Amino acid sequence: MTSIAIIGAGIGGLTLGYLLDEAGYDVTIYEQAHQFARVGAGIQLTPNSTRIFKRLGLEERIRGIAYEPAIALNKVAETGEVSFELEIGKAIEERYGSPYLFMHRADLHEALESKSSKLVQLDKKLVGLEQDETGVTISFADGTRASADYLIGADGVHSQVRELLFGPEEPRFTGRVAYRTTFPASLLGDKQIAEARTKWWGEDRHIVIYYITANRDEVYFVTSQPEDADWMTPESWSSKGDVEELRKAFAHFHPEVRHVLDVCPEVYKWALLERDALPRWSDRRAVIFGDAAHPMTPYMAQGAASALEDAAVLFRCIEEVGLGADGEAFKVFEKTRKERTTKIQQTSSNNQWMRTKTDPTWVYGYDAWTVPLAK
Repeated sequence: MTSIAIIGAGIGGLTLGYLLDEAGYDVTIYEQAHQFARVGAGIQLTPNSTRIFKRLGLEERIRGIAYEPAIALNKVAETGEVSFELEIGKAIEERYGSPYLFMHRADLHEALESKSSKLVQLDKKLVGLEQDETGVTISFADGTRASADYLIGADGVHSQVRELLFGPEEPRFTGRVAYRTTFPASLLGDKQIAEARTKWWGEDRHIVIYYITANRDEVYFVTSQPEDADWMTPESWSSKGDVEELRKAFAHFHPEVRHVLDVCPEVYKWALLERDALPRWSDRRAVIFGDAAHPMTPYMAQGAASALEDAAVLFRCIEEVGLGADGEAFKVFEKTRKERTTKIQQTSSNNQWMRTKTDPTWVYGYDAWTVPLAK
């Protein structure tokens, strides 16, 4: 039986691990965290990503806990004027064959973990990687070692696999910072937010606000604004932000936005960084995917979606092409995915997606299960 080690038990790693395990591979997922924490973050699951869940047998579970609004609104920050309105809900599912859902990231992770938990080993921080013609040997901070026929890095924006394969890199600070949090909708009182996903566009900043539970009892927002990064730590979602500073930064926005910020009890923030595109994603028996290979700014809600697409396509490559002595499937995977992920990276970086009339078909209509594999 072919053995595959996956580094990282995030959304992409858990998805790929389950698919490979079901197909009969000997899979172990190594995760550096001591335990999974419920970090306060929402997630938008566009049709190209929810399409993956049908194969996992998770669609009904996720539908049952996620929020599914009928409309995605884009508004002018100060006036509330609608600059673009996209029908989602039933309309977008009819158009693309899969729903557009909003939920707490931890609830999605928990659903995926329910399928893959038997594969996961926690508290395994990767520190070393060696490979030869027969396989890969990996070592961890706790002094243990493991071996596998192949290695897949799904360890996110700070990928240790990427660094061990291709060397360290220095990301560039974009000059922008994102704040985000979740909080009980009851704190809004009688001034609840619109039953929509709303992005409020200012001249040099924005904020996206939406419910993240089916019964609309929890609210999420995420911002982007210019700010220095003297405080900057690595791209951690767990750095506390100053709520008062955030309120000042959006004091000129519409009263609906200011009310949300007035009642939120705490926020977290992280610096938005950019990286140069990697010349390649694989090296012999090892490959990276998701944020490890193509980290994106969070302006199109396609970071997790791209990782899910990657997981499906990489699984297909392994099954249909075969791994071979030199990771042939990994090369086909990169050829199949690189043009699309690069285009999404660039479009997201421009941060104009949906600000005015937009046809999202090239993003939402993508089907990772049927897209032709590169030759």
